[in-house]
Amino acid sequence: MAVLKKTLTLRWFSKNLLFCMALQLSPKFRRNLSRIIPFGIIWLVSGWVFWIVEQAAIGNSAQDQSSRVAMNLEIFLFSSFALMAVGLLIGTIELLYLNQVFSKKSFTKKIVYKTIFYILLLLIITSITYPIAKSLELNISILDKRVWDIFWEYWTSLTHLSTDIQLGTSLLISLFYSEISENIGHGVLMNFFTGKYHTPTEELRIFLFSDMKSSTAIAEQLGHIKYFELLKEYYSDFSEAIIQHSGEIYQYVGDEIIISWKYENGIANNNCIKCFFAMKKDLGKRADWYSDSYGVIPTFKAGFHFGKVTTGEIGVLKKEIIFTGDVLNTTARIQGLCNPLNVDVLISGDLCQNLPLDPEFKVQSLGKNELKGKEQNMELFTIMEQGQDHLKKND
Repeated sequence: MAVLKKTLTLRWFSKNLLFCMALQLSPKFRRNLSRIIPFGIIWLVSGWVFWIVEQAAIGNSAQDQSSRVAMNLEIFLFSSFALMAVGLLIGTIELLYLNQVFSKKSFTKKIVYKTIFYILLLLIITSITYPIAKSLELNISILDKRVWDIFWEYWTSLTHLSTDIQLGTSLLISLFYSEISENIGHGVLMNFFTGKYHTPTEELRIFLFSDMKSSTAIAEQLGHIKYFELLKEYYSDFSEAIIQHSGEIYQYVGDEIIISWKYENGIANNNCIKCFFAMKKDLGKRADWYSDSYGVIPTFKAGFHFGKVTTGEIGVLKKEIIFTGDVLNTTARIQGLCNPLNVDVLISGDLCQNLPLDPEFKVQSLGKNELKGKEQNMELFTIMEQGQDHLKKND
């Protein structure tokens, strides 16, 4: 009885420990993990498909049997694990390293450099995994001379060519997934695959509409090309804050960025508000760089609101997942009042009442204000971090 009680206690402790660890994973780590795991799945599934096709094509033929690895349960499990591990490794390198290294290279240079890198990497991986698989098949030590004799024979065999085609195809599919994910957003891509929004769905969401101050004057001063380059850097500086606070980029509209949260994610830990201040801090850290590079220091204003939206796929020639609802128009109107009210951020009264604001924030009511197109006036609030002597004014 005591042993059973102890076992149950250990199980309970283990489950709760894992649960606590999951809760402590940062939004950035969870995001990266969700983007890397599909690489492992792609490599695993494509490996299985190639093996089935190869078995069907070769059958019982004795051609090139010496360099082929005969499949059994042990080798199948090792191969599956190796394929999954290689896929996860490729995903980690691609998303966390190569994308950053080659982010400013042209598409052609990016492809050439990545191809050279992955060819070398796959040659190294094949040189490690093939001898292990062959030693498992022959049930001999990996150091046995027979393993390495067959290994050298393998390099000039059709088996090697078949393996190269398999690895190349898996790499191509996973890199294609990476590029699509980067361009339309990982969350959007997963929603398309799962069909989550194939049927319109009602959701409760928080929205942040952010707009660069004096953008027209800056564009006239810099010219269109230089201004576009500034916009790329400007948006890039927001990325870390948005990821760390569980935000989702809905749209870029000129110099405006629309960020969205599912209600629970935005309210938790005041993520939506903390995201705004983190964006300002990250942009402020590069103020000298912007001044030296462009002769201007970009700043922005933002409006917050929440409400129900209808979310779904739309379009024929080009599909998108969009939000529709009065909350978007209202948030845009709220953001538009930042200049007249001389503040950097405005929050609707409805959202302000639902935020579990920490003592680090100071909230000030700006009274009821008229919003264009709305019959009833809405109470708006501005917010600042404690330690500031006054509300930050617009430039």
